[in-house]
Amino acid sequence: MQEQNDAPQRAPKAPTRLVAVKGMNDILPPESAQWEWLEETVRRLMARYAYRNIRTPIVEPTPLFVRSLGEVTDIVEKEMYSFVDHLNGEALTLRPEATAGVVRAAVEHSLLYEGGRRLYYMGPMFRHERPQRGRYRQFHQIGAEVLGFSGPEIDAEVILLATALWRELGLEGIRLEINTLGQPAERVAHRKALIEYFEAHQDLLDADARRRLHSNPLRILDTKNPDMQALVENAPKLTEFLGDASQRYFETLQQLLDSVGVSYRLNPRLVRGMDYYNLTVFEFVTDRLGAQGTVCGGGRYDGLIEQIGGKPAPAVGWALGVERILELLRECDRTPPPPSPDAYAIIPDGDDIPMGPVLGFLEGLRGSGVAVQMHAASGAQRGSMKSQFRRADASGALYALIFGPEELARGEVSVKTLRGEGAGSQFLLPLSDVAGAAVRLRQR
Repeated sequence: MQEQNDAPQRAPKAPTRLVAVKGMNDILPPESAQWEWLEETVRRLMARYAYRNIRTPIVEPTPLFVRSLGEVTDIVEKEMYSFVDHLNGEALTLRPEATAGVVRAAVEHSLLYEGGRRLYYMGPMFRHERPQRGRYRQFHQIGAEVLGFSGPEIDAEVILLATALWRELGLEGIRLEINTLGQPAERVAHRKALIEYFEAHQDLLDADARRRLHSNPLRILDTKNPDMQALVENAPKLTEFLGDASQRYFETLQQLLDSVGVSYRLNPRLVRGMDYYNLTVFEFVTDRLGAQGTVCGGGRYDGLIEQIGGKPAPAVGWALGVERILELLRECDRTPPPPSPDAYAIIPDGDDIPMGPVLGFLEGLRGSGVAVQMHAASGAQRGSMKSQFRRADASGALYALIFGPEELARGEVSVKTLRGEGAGSQFLLPLSDVAGAAVRLRQR
């Protein structure tokens, strides 16, 4: 006798809907086209300045960032995505910035063996912080690094490179601020004076400042706490401890910027967030993005290559936040129009449309440089001619290619001009002359 299972059958649970990690955003069309446009603009500009692309892993050994950024920095203390690889016990970190990785690659592959290098990169970075406008947990940077060249003229070059980018993008209202951090010995004397000064005013320090007082007092100068601004303003200035060589270096940089008409403001409180900087530091700032006013920052880091294990060599560079630049482009109404095809292929409903010749003609056009979007659907899903024309117009295409059965029987395609001069006019093109059709359809 067969046993019966009288227990009620439960319906299978629906899969849990998965979403992206907070602060790590999908970039979808048509917004992704703005990213591509920005990246292509950067590539063209970098080529004119003879900078070459470098691509490094997004995962690096954790000691690389602890050693380069400094143990007592917000990035290392609170923001890094670090983990232990369970397969081999290796301590790894998603890169919070790219300069350390670029330098690591240069040392590992002896890139400076035959002389200095001008490099640039693009890619995602990761920091665990509270997501807000222009600041995300996965964010993207574009950067330029010049390795193996010393001198204020190279500092001026990288500043000019960034200035040229604002010009290429049509951005206005971006201001340059510059400072000098001097050399290590000079910073040691300044550091001692800062500690003495802040120790005398400990009752005015917030928790972060008290924690940094003896480990990294220079970072207290970068506080955003409004209650500490007067205290910071009266703190000893690094310029009071600079030697003649550092003073001359900074003065020469200013003279070079003056000679090429680059405006700037001296900001003695500008220190940047990483420990590896020396001499020149700079930021490009704007008032259009609220609290997230820095869109690009950098400076010279002559000791980092040796610190990471290479032979001593000078270096300077900058990085910009892609999300902030795109936000600024939108604020300035400078975003490019969404991309559109040259032609949109309309396929009338019916089983008598031979798709082979249609696909062959479209592939020939694409191979000749014409951007074509095909209305892809079969049977009832294809939609009426009216709905297809609506799609064609919404695509931004200049022409609609109409593959009607009568035209195809004659070896032709009907072309309708959708916009611009001659909008509404129609003409025929032979399917056998793809090259001639491509010339006609590229006349936008």
